[in-house]
Amino acid sequence: MAAETHEHKGPPPDLQLSSPAYRLAFADQDFLLGDSMRGVRFMLEYEKAEEALRAWGISSTIVVFGSARVRENGAGDHARWYQAAREFASLCSREAGALAPLGTQRHNVIATGGGPGIMEAANRGAFEVGAPSIGFNITLPHEQWPNAYTTPELTFQFHYFAIRKMHLAMRARALVVFPGGYGTFDELFEVLNLRCTGKSPDLPIILFDSDYWSRAVNFDVMLDAGVINAHDLTLFQYADSVDDILYAIKAYKNGALHVVP
Repeated sequence: MAAETHEHKGPPPDLQLSSPAYRLAFADQDFLLGDSMRGVRFMLEYEKAEEALRAWGISSTIVVFGSARVRENGAGDHARWYQAAREFASLCSREAGALAPLGTQRHNVIATGGGPGIMEAANRGAFEVGAPSIGFNITLPHEQWPNAYTTPELTFQFHYFAIRKMHLAMRARALVVFPGGYGTFDELFEVLNLRCTGKSPDLPIILFDSDYWSRAVNFDVMLDAGVINAHDLTLFQYADSVDDILYAIKAYKNGALHVVP
């Protein structure tokens, strides 16, 4: 006996077409946002930013961290910190290779977390001299909006802190850390740990405002307790002026601000 066949006539079968299983995989949001695709989402977050950075010829960056709560006319030391970050980013962007024309390699481009405060100040300094700068933003429960000074084509948004940190670190030729809170400490100690364990290239790590940092973190207590060694204290240095920052980076053993012709 011949096998029974099911010949379909008329409009498409609604039940089949409306089933989630029938969606194209790349167009299925429920599938892409499911637990099984977390690794794919990691890869997509990495690759999207990487493609744009390559297109803009971003060969290296100078990363600036610091508090999002600092304001240009803020109380106490806030205004001084803001102005120092802004001035440093302007000088670095103008002198160290960020102004190279599109289609060539750009060096020492200012990169921040993309938000307000010190991040805004650094992106603003680059913007004011006509240089591109990068904003690696992160989604937060209370939404963080990108500041107005990052280059739009280099303004990214990440869901995963791990991928954001990777992009902040992987092109960095220097790290300049202004006073900040938990987020700044997280980023600082991430890089210090990478340096301490030899998982990142050698680079200058500059802590701006020695008075703040010496009071906020007592590294000598760690040394006395034997949880770090004397060499670990050489992984960073302090700066109290913009000139101090520039000198520390230029004088560093790997010549961080040397511009490759």
